[in-house]
Amino acid sequence: MKFLLSFLLLLTQFVCISQESERALIESGVEAMIANDHEKSLELLIRAKSLAEQNDNQEELFLAVNNIGANYYSMLDYGEAISNYLEAYDIAINHLEPTHEMSVLNNIAILYSKEKNFDKAEENFRKAYRIADKSKDIIKKGLYAINLGGVLNEKNDLITAQKFLKEALQIFETEPGMLIEAKLVLSSNHMLSGRYDESITLSFQLEPQFRTEEYIEHKISNYLTISKSYHGLGDFQKAMFYAEKALEDNINIENKINVYEQLSDLHIEQNNFQRALAIKDTLLIAQDRLNNIKNGRLFENNRVKFEVQNYQRELLYQQEKIKDQKKQYYILLIGSILIVIIIGWALRNSFVKSKQKKILHEKAEELTNLELDKEKTEKLLLEKQLKEKEALSLLQQEKLKNEIDFKNRKLSAKALYLSDRNSLVNNIIEDLDKIYHVRRDPELKSHIQNLKGLLKTDNEWDSFIKHFEEVNHGFINRLKTEYSLLNTNDIRFLSYIYMNLSVKEISHIFNITPEACRKRKERVSKKLGLTHGSYLYDYLYQMN
Repeated sequence: MKFLLSFLLLLTQFVCISQESERALIESGVEAMIANDHEKSLELLIRAKSLAEQNDNQEELFLAVNNIGANYYSMLDYGEAISNYLEAYDIAINHLEPTHEMSVLNNIAILYSKEKNFDKAEENFRKAYRIADKSKDIIKKGLYAINLGGVLNEKNDLITAQKFLKEALQIFETEPGMLIEAKLVLSSNHMLSGRYDESITLSFQLEPQFRTEEYIEHKISNYLTISKSYHGLGDFQKAMFYAEKALEDNINIENKINVYEQLSDLHIEQNNFQRALAIKDTLLIAQDRLNNIKNGRLFENNRVKFEVQNYQRELLYQQEKIKDQKKQYYILLIGSILIVIIIGWALRNSFVKSKQKKILHEKAEELTNLELDKEKTEKLLLEKQLKEKEALSLLQQEKLKNEIDFKNRKLSAKALYLSDRNSLVNNIIEDLDKIYHVRRDPELKSHIQNLKGLLKTDNEWDSFIKHFEEVNHGFINRLKTEYSLLNTNDIRFLSYIYMNLSVKEISHIFNITPEACRKRKERVSKKLGLTHGSYLYDYLYQMN
């Protein structure tokens, strides 16, 4: 009998999931599980579990653990399956709504069915069914009704099973996928009830829908039901045909055991004992393999743990209920006494409190006004001080600028004076050199040499540099440091530019034409990395 795991309803629960990455991992894990890629599915679900634990997200942790258990169930490792189901059950009852509890109860019930403990299976299926009914979750109610029908078939309680299956048929009337599940179990019910013709008719109606890979287990179960129905009718040839047809596909060990048992029974009834014995040997080998796969001991231990956990939960619930009743009684009694005392105390003190509140309010308002006035005064004083500091700073800056401009103008005037003087002296020397008797007179030649000495500008330049540096601190040193390509004349030229002398004035100082002066300006600008000479003064001003 094939039971429906709760992971089939996982996709309807994704609206509760908050973390996109965890949702994607769980969804991918379930898809891989349905595709029987259990290694990949477990890897994804374990990662989702780890993320859920880190984020303390109990909803996603439950989904991950529950579907890890579903993986182990599909792999026939029932010990690991129930271990994970118990963990999911613990999360559900301690942190989540009852709707989560019913999912894991359904899965645990399936494990009980696999261990042939049909009473416990029915008990847990019914618990899940009741929670679904109370929660008005119609889809899950229908799913658990199908599972109840299956386990009641196994217990031979066929009338009750039929009642649940008819309910499932009504619920899933518009759900083709789930309707198939209900009809498959109903076909088995017909066969067990001796209604072989009804069973065969229903099974043949279902057969065309089981031709895809995802319905392989349904197909095998359907063929077995048909085989057993023909067996019941005494048609051994057809019974044998459909039993052997069930072996044509790649089926799991449990299904093989069921088919081998059916074939063995058919051969025994036909007195074909040798063939029956051979099938029995194959059956024993398959059962041995199944027992090796199952972790029976771990399942039994965890099953007991589950029963103890249920018992402890019920006991705790009763104790909490009694405790709550006592607590409510004492709270009511103490509350009544306190209410009487509080009312009397309130009436006595209401007037006093009202008066005190009024006084306190007035004082608080007065204090608040004083604090506001103080803050306003401090703010105004601070603003005044800031404005005074700003004004003083501006005055100091303006004064310093004026002083520098004045000194630079003096330097400019001195430079222009020296230039005019040198020009005049040079003209006098040239005129004297043209007079013959002056050139022959040693005393006059001595005076001419003295005049020529005045034309040497080194000392004048050194004096100019000294005064310029006093006014413009570090300007020339900065030029020499940052621009090693500049020569002495370049630095002298830049100093005059910085003093804001015109091209005409600078050309006069250097005793060159204005055009030559402009070319020198362009050449020096390129040494400073400027594209045009018109930017030179602004650049020098910003640099200093």
